[in-house]
Amino acid sequence: MKRKAFGLVSALALAAALGVSACSTTTGGGSMTPPAIAPAPGPDAVDSHTYARPEIARVVDVALDLTADFNAKTLSGTATLDILAVPGANEVILDIKNLDIQDVRDSDGRALRYVTGPNDAIKGQSLAVYFPAFAPNERRKIVVTYSTRPDAAALQWLSPSQTAGGQKPYLFSQGQAILTRTWVPTQDSPGIRQTYSARITAPADLTVVMSADQLTPKGEAAANGMKSWRFRMNNPIPPYLIAIGVGDIAFAPFDERTGVWTEPSRLRAAAAELEPTAEMVDAAEKLYGPYRWGRYDLLVLPPSFPFGGMENPKLTFATPTIIAGDQSLVSLVAHELAHSWSGNLVTNATWNDFWLNEGFTTYFENRIMESVYGYDRAVQEQVLSWDGLQDELKSLPADDTRLHLNLLGRDPDDGMNTIAYDKGSAFLRTIERIVGRERFDAWLRGYFDRNAYRPMTTAMFLADIRTHLVNGDAALESELQLDAWVYQPGLPSNAVAPVSNAFTPVDAAAVAFFKDKGPASAIPWAEWNTQQRQRFLGWRPEGLAAGADWLTAAQLADLERTLNLANEGNSELTFAWLQIALAHRYQPSVATAENFLTSQGRRKFVLPLFQTLWNEGDWGRSIARRIYAEARPLYHPVTSGSVDQLVGRP
Repeated sequence: MKRKAFGLVSALALAAALGVSACSTTTGGGSMTPPAIAPAPGPDAVDSHTYARPEIARVVDVALDLTADFNAKTLSGTATLDILAVPGANEVILDIKNLDIQDVRDSDGRALRYVTGPNDAIKGQSLAVYFPAFAPNERRKIVVTYSTRPDAAALQWLSPSQTAGGQKPYLFSQGQAILTRTWVPTQDSPGIRQTYSARITAPADLTVVMSADQLTPKGEAAANGMKSWRFRMNNPIPPYLIAIGVGDIAFAPFDERTGVWTEPSRLRAAAAELEPTAEMVDAAEKLYGPYRWGRYDLLVLPPSFPFGGMENPKLTFATPTIIAGDQSLVSLVAHELAHSWSGNLVTNATWNDFWLNEGFTTYFENRIMESVYGYDRAVQEQVLSWDGLQDELKSLPADDTRLHLNLLGRDPDDGMNTIAYDKGSAFLRTIERIVGRERFDAWLRGYFDRNAYRPMTTAMFLADIRTHLVNGDAALESELQLDAWVYQPGLPSNAVAPVSNAFTPVDAAAVAFFKDKGPASAIPWAEWNTQQRQRFLGWRPEGLAAGADWLTAAQLADLERTLNLANEGNSELTFAWLQIALAHRYQPSVATAENFLTSQGRRKFVLPLFQTLWNEGDWGRSIARRIYAEARPLYHPVTSGSVDQLVGRP
């Protein structure tokens, strides 16, 4: 049957044709194994960033058997894909990017015809595999033999010198948004949930971990000085959550279901810093129901990891830049943990609705922080996020300040900004304020239960909240302004800025120093927590023109010396200080910037600092080019790809 013979069918019709459930009806926790899930219905669930036609043939399980070659910087082996399809279907379309496909066979070893499509800079290529027409209720396997390339964008291969131990190499993956296709040939769309298993063979002196149950905790002996490690994920997940880490790593437990992996020399510090993790899991469950993934562990990666954290199920990947020595940045753990409900359990069907992952998660994160650390700490973090949102609203085109985006023809990374996180969370706080926390919590817990293991769209979210919360109340509908929040730019009229009394003395000190030119010795820095210090360093004069200075060299020197900012160990504060210093062309800060930019690769810090340097004309651009030439080999492709667009490749 030819591809064009199929029309788009609804998820429910496809589910009936395939003999699977279209939604999860089980709301329990723990070891529940959910059914396979059909794609979300509706035109807004059509993903423009995949070549797949899941309404015709869909991958429901991936079984990897790969060998890690640290010399060649490749993963090679097979991916066995379980396919469900409508009767008569004779092809399945996969997503690949820079993969070397060697062979495709059926489960009996017979060769199957396959065709790769033209290359697209964003989406990569389609891989169409052809087979005899499917019979009703039939399920098949295909086996793809392939190899990754050394420049696979999802994978970073680190030399021993790029690790803390300095003796052994390291490999980790980062699949979000559409990078999994650079190391796994599958249907790489968040709306096409898949279970997976893996057998990973690596040098015997390294440990392999994945975002799945570890079936062989000590590995199995393999030939040629290698070991094999086996994994299984029984819950269907979006493919961007298939994740791997390979290196010299050790483990420390927090309790019976939580713990941390990292390099041995960093284990003690990481365990001490992240000890609140177990308490956070308990707090999250009390808020919105059982944690459904079994274990919750963290892997603190080498500093080149491009994000603060990545919510890979069972094993959050985290940047070492959160290890501040005082647990002041552990809200990141609360955020990634919250993704176990919003994102991993209920997932945006396409990247146009990324806010459904991040807005919900940012709201939930703050509720966890309030539960563990109290209201004052939580509202301080709300205010800092609100301040960042105001800056983003001013800097972005109006269309990009909507929650529901149109990313057709654009890289989905374009939607991964403060709008999704902080406008999304402000929206949910607005609903909570209007209807009351108790009523809102009841709806949100039900939302997670009703939609567990389902792809979600903005239209589906609106239908759910109107059915289960608004319930036909026209006055409430009008007060909430739901459509304005998700479909219109900017902030609706019912948005209310959060206020923290803890920032009142901070703001007064900022005015006294920055505006009234008082001495830095008058700043009560030692009395403040990290969030108050961030607020102080984030102060800017109102109406400041782009590129205008507001401090003298003497003030900058006083600030740096008195607050010891050149030796600050908290990454958020170092970043905030450098944004001030570099914008003033403060030459003594260049050494601090160089050390910071060459010792970590977190894009949140790296890209804005290079942008600040770039904005300073010849002075800053020469510094940016020099530092980037040194730093680029240390960065993950996610970070270097962004900086390349600004600075250019060295």
